[in-house]
Amino acid sequence: MKKTIIVLALLGSWISYGQQESQYTQYMYNTMSVNPAYAGTRGVMSIFGLYRSQWVGLDGAPKTAQLSVHSPISRQGHGLGLSVINDEIGPSRDTYVNASFSYKLQLDPFTWLNLGIMAGGSFLEVNYDKLNVHDPDDPSLSGRLSRFSPNIGVGAYLHSDHWYVGLSVPALLETRFYDDIQQSMAKEKMHFYLIGGYVFDLDHNWKFKPAALIKAVSGAPLAVDLSANFLYNEILTLGAAYRWDAGLSGLAGFQVNDNLMIGYAYDFDTSRLGNYNSGTHEVFIRFEFVSSGRSRMRSPRFF
Repeated sequence: MKKTIIVLALLGSWISYGQQESQYTQYMYNTMSVNPAYAGTRGVMSIFGLYRSQWVGLDGAPKTAQLSVHSPISRQGHGLGLSVINDEIGPSRDTYVNASFSYKLQLDPFTWLNLGIMAGGSFLEVNYDKLNVHDPDDPSLSGRLSRFSPNIGVGAYLHSDHWYVGLSVPALLETRFYDDIQQSMAKEKMHFYLIGGYVFDLDHNWKFKPAALIKAVSGAPLAVDLSANFLYNEILTLGAAYRWDAGLSGLAGFQVNDNLMIGYAYDFDTSRLGNYNSGTHEVFIRFEFVSSGRSRMRSPRFF
């Protein structure tokens, strides 16, 4: 057996549905992971950390860890950011490192357009020693495989104080792995992301924050995420989300103080794969360097 066939069989549903890039339930707080134009838009330096354990109880299920930081770097609001994402699934580990730059344009007194570019690459490692193979003495099914793949991405982010919409392609270069054996079994394709949301003021204490994320990739169905969050007194967030033909989610967030926010989401898998796992857990923490004189930022707390 060729080692690529074993790896492909193990990753199965992940590759067949085109979910090669990291998947998030709380995407509305994590826009920079897919759109470089978001860098610097919160008006202060922002540090974001996330951990996602998908399909708990299923051997080899995906696990994602992310750390990102971004900040405005000029009075005009141009932004700079750095993101590190580590994906593990089965015997493979993919680490993405990207730097982002955004250029801010003010279209009118209440509307801004950010244009962004990101550059970096991914480090792929496959540890064949983690596989349970029929013939442990087969040298082609042991050891490690390592590959580095550079990439660039672009994005646009249009926003005001109460709404936003973004379009991006985080990786413009399509990459084939395992081509050293003249048969490419894994190929990273371009993913197109469209994200948007609105903040409705219901009354003095309550805000309603619907959002949507649409992801398109060649050879796979559209991935559509819809969410609805309610924000109470700018402190407590409660909501739900639906991933088309894939899952239902519950979300909660808490603004501890002007600097610190924490959040949690639980996904229940509605596909047939849900019969073999205990759902997905996702937690995040965001720390922002907000001074006492800027405890209420003009646009940003809501997205």
